[in-house]
Amino acid sequence: MTNLNRNGITLLLDDLKFVNIQSNSADGKRTSLQANDILISITTELGKIGFIPENFGEAYINQHTALIRIDPNKAHAKFIAYVLSSATMNKTINSLNDAGAKAGLNLPTIKALSLKLPSIEEQIQIAETLSTWDNAIQTTEKLLENSRQQKKALMQRLLKGNNWLQTDLAELAVISKGSQLNKNTLSDNGQYAVINGGIEPSGYTDKFNTESHTITISEGGNSCGYIGFQKEKFWCGGHCYALSNLRINCLFLYQLLKYNEENIMRLRVGSGLPNIQKKALESFSLSYPQDISEQQKIAEILSTADQEIETLQRKLECLKLEKGALMQRVFI
Repeated sequence: MTNLNRNGITLLLDDLKFVNIQSNSADGKRTSLQANDILISITTELGKIGFIPENFGEAYINQHTALIRIDPNKAHAKFIAYVLSSATMNKTINSLNDAGAKAGLNLPTIKALSLKLPSIEEQIQIAETLSTWDNAIQTTEKLLENSRQQKKALMQRLLKGNNWLQTDLAELAVISKGSQLNKNTLSDNGQYAVINGGIEPSGYTDKFNTESHTITISEGGNSCGYIGFQKEKFWCGGHCYALSNLRINCLFLYQLLKYNEENIMRLRVGSGLPNIQKKALESFSLSYPQDISEQQKIAEILSTADQEIETLQRKLECLKLEKGALMQRVFI
């Protein structure tokens, strides 16, 4: 079921499970998959969809998944898969939960689903159009992952030096904690982001307490130790550290801390609400080149890699929004 998609019909193949089953056995024949089969999750996360493409190879389903095999003379299988993955149908499927508190669907319930279908010719055209968006999304996702891996390789190569100086973070910057704002004062459309213990802003406000181009470190919560770089003025919250009075290049220090993010996250203490103590951050050891021009060159290279990643992220978000709008228009 982890291979089925909540936001489309493309199978997720990063977590495959393997079974030893005879293809000509009763179980093998009952659970084996063919091209153009549609899969739907019927336990726990109801209504996740998968579509079996051509030349997929030998594969089988388990008891958490229902198999739908469409008569090609009556409907276009890929179109039906897209219909089932639409927000409207997903809402319908989840409303048909057969087991109350424990999510579950049975096969008669799935068979009884009502679908409005245009002509087969129109079904094929719609499926081909949506497939174009899916292909673009998959291509962009691969490019994005490649860019992230390339950035990691660059960091490993550029952020290690034989003759670099070693010192504690406190020798390179002043670390200070922000001030907590009352949740009631936050909004969704204020001018300044409120940076707190999470990865994303916890809200927005009309005042700021920290200047732009500041490195932040999450102090508390599940994301404590997360390294951020705030390009605009912002409000630094009570669960966030801000670095000021830097004695090395700002963007270089950001990249150096980002490279060490996993180690910084290991500084957390506490179980209920984990946090990172200021003293632990201040004594965190870092190596850096003394030459400012070398710091700047490294920062420029890694910042360019970040810009490429951000461009691909924006493109991916746009493609998903466009596909979502198209799905809404087609499957009202």
